[in-house]
Amino acid sequence: MSDHSDVIVIGGSAAGLSAALILGRSRRSVLVVDAGEPRNAVATGAHNYLGREGVAPTELTRIGRDEVAAYGVEVTAGRVVAASATDGDGTDPVGFSVTLDSGRVVTSRRLVVASGAVDVLPDVPGLAEQWGRGVVHCPFCHGWEVRDQRIGVLVTTPFGAHHAQMFRALSDRVTAFVADPALLDDTDLDGLAARDIGVVTEPVVRVLSEDGVLRGVELRSGEAVALDALAAASTAEARADFLADLGVIAEDVLLNGFRVGSALTVDAVGRTSVPGVWAAGNVTSPMATVIASAAAGTQAGAAVHGDLVQADIASALAAVPAV
Repeated sequence: MSDHSDVIVIGGSAAGLSAALILGRSRRSVLVVDAGEPRNAVATGAHNYLGREGVAPTELTRIGRDEVAAYGVEVTAGRVVAASATDGDGTDPVGFSVTLDSGRVVTSRRLVVASGAVDVLPDVPGLAEQWGRGVVHCPFCHGWEVRDQRIGVLVTTPFGAHHAQMFRALSDRVTAFVADPALLDDTDLDGLAARDIGVVTEPVVRVLSEDGVLRGVELRSGEAVALDALAAASTAEARADFLADLGVIAEDVLLNGFRVGSALTVDAVGRTSVPGVWAAGNVTSPMATVIASAAAGTQAGAAVHGDLVQADIASALAAVPAV
């Protein structure tokens, strides 16, 4: 077990393992540090992943780990608590030191951050317990599984009407529960009415479950509304606090001026503003699906390898005796 690698990948889900795979196949030494907290851990299946449709997230991770291991990639369990820049390894002026929660310190020439995001949920009692099961958020990720059912949509953002319309394409029994009437304008309300989407303006005070199965919601009046599924929007916050010493800071993600989460800012190949640091997946794009995160990880890994090639050339040229 080496404490120095060409690349440390922080996060061992779709984005991180995809970056590790292409780097391993390029004969780079790679250490993947995985805290074991994937964003989709509560989901029963990952969807829209061509060739692996519906695969359990844990199974996809297992497959990915087996694949990267075949190319010499090391995966270790741990949480990164700090990362800082170093003076490199003597041949490359760029380098990094990463501290794990175990106290282990590992170093590398480059970093790939694929630590994901955490969903901050609406503060409604009973909702978190059903997250990823009876309570869903993405019509593309979960919509087919709740088709033709009684679907409630908890409207907590200005995009709630659109959210409801997306689920209306999957069922003709959709009801929008509006936390604040100011969130919907007349155009939104007209569209909901035109599509026969019910609108309830009385606040939801509790998500109701029985034997682990979502049964509906309770309104402030005490009325219970029976449902088979509830859609709710989360705020996706980047897992990136450990990068503060590097000056890599998550920034607010705004959609039409409304904050929907935070993310690291990267260029088209995942490069951050700090030389030697790349990022991919939900830590840079809160709405990226699993397959999109995997693609971003592959792209970032390829760019990192290219950067290391350039550093290797510079080192070799520096070692050539002057004529």
